[in-house]
Amino acid sequence: MTLRSRPVEHTVEHALVRATSRLVSTHGGGATACSRENTSESTRPMLSTALVLAAILLTACSKKTPAEAAGEQEPPTPVTVEPALRGAIDYVVTADAVLYPVNQANVTPKISAPVKRILVNRGDHVKAGQLLAELESSDLAAAVEESKHAYEQTQAAYQGLTGATVQEDMTKAQADVQTAQQVADAAKKVYDSRVALQKEGALAQKLVDDAKVALVQAQSQLETSQRHLQALSQVGQRETIRGVEAQMNAAKSHYDNANVQLTYATIRSPINGVIADRSVYPGEMAAPGAPLVSIVDISQLIARANVPVKEASAIRVGRPARIAGPEGDLAGMVTVVSPSVDANTTTVEVWVSVANPGEKLKPGGTVRVSIIADTILDTIVVPATALLNSDEGGPKVMVIDKDNVAHERKINLGVRQGARVQIVSGLQEGDQVVTSGGLGLEDKAKVVVQAPKSEEDEDEDEEK
Repeated sequence: MTLRSRPVEHTVEHALVRATSRLVSTHGGGATACSRENTSESTRPMLSTALVLAAILLTACSKKTPAEAAGEQEPPTPVTVEPALRGAIDYVVTADAVLYPVNQANVTPKISAPVKRILVNRGDHVKAGQLLAELESSDLAAAVEESKHAYEQTQAAYQGLTGATVQEDMTKAQADVQTAQQVADAAKKVYDSRVALQKEGALAQKLVDDAKVALVQAQSQLETSQRHLQALSQVGQRETIRGVEAQMNAAKSHYDNANVQLTYATIRSPINGVIADRSVYPGEMAAPGAPLVSIVDISQLIARANVPVKEASAIRVGRPARIAGPEGDLAGMVTVVSPSVDANTTTVEVWVSVANPGEKLKPGGTVRVSIIADTILDTIVVPATALLNSDEGGPKVMVIDKDNVAHERKINLGVRQGARVQIVSGLQEGDQVVTSGGLGLEDKAKVVVQAPKSEEDEDEDEEK
């Protein structure tokens, strides 16, 4: 029968006490002081021997049997595990960004005139082409009428000089020349005939003189008709027409300009959006270059983020992204990656376009942008909760073998996506890594694998 260590120790102690007492009582009765002194010296070797024997006996009795030692070992550590999987993981670049409207416009007048009326207020939604304000324009309307009449006048002059009138004049001039030529020929024949008769004495001189006058008049008429026909055919006439045409075009341009000036008195929205500011009121003087209203289009927003150069090198236009919104993440897309680096911040500006349903995101606000710069395929992925710090300072994981023994593995990390992390080296597909209970777990320690807690169990633990 095996003795328990505690009772044996008590037995030895009691035996030692009894032996010591017996030695003292044997020499201590009616002895004198001298005899006690001699007795004490004689009993010292005996006491020393007894103490040594007692110590040896205590040591021997205090040793535990293998069964007791096995019964008092530390129990296996409870852990939860998950397998290392081979799959895809996204390389996500995160950064803080400032929101800007996708489009905005400061509407300024082109003329200086008093404001007649304002039709919008801050917060109003407007459409492109919608009337926003009107300026006083009675003087501009009068200028339009004046230029209109001047244009009509030059147009009439041009039409009088050109068109069908010129052709009719040319035809008439040619007919006049032909008639004058015939009259001149007839007058010359009459004159020649009378001169011959007068020489023969058959005709009075007065008739000859009358025929001569008629000839001169006919020749004069012919010359006039010829000059008129020549004038219609000369370059000078064409230049006159060109001059009148230029005057008409100038009058038309002046008329068009007056019409445009009149349209400047009506201020319309150039874009769809929301009125962000209105700086004037009816009766105030609108000045060219000074905004009357400011409009922002926030149906879509641009998140402008400053990304470190190393991370920005992996981002391409068109890559998907997500923006943290008040009611969850919103899907977006990279639209601009700046080709240059900001010298002050040594970062690259990246724009992410995102829809803004309900216009809940506001320009000027800050958001967190997550850009999926790349997708790494066919790689080892484990939960981020499996990562531990080794004694040397690098990352490690604890791997459980089929005998429920923990083994320390040094690993090299890749990219991280939320609760998952890429393992570049150190693990193989299917390795069971500890995700809970690994902190403080020694290499080659025995473990007991527990089933992971469900969400309902976690909620119950939180309530407790």
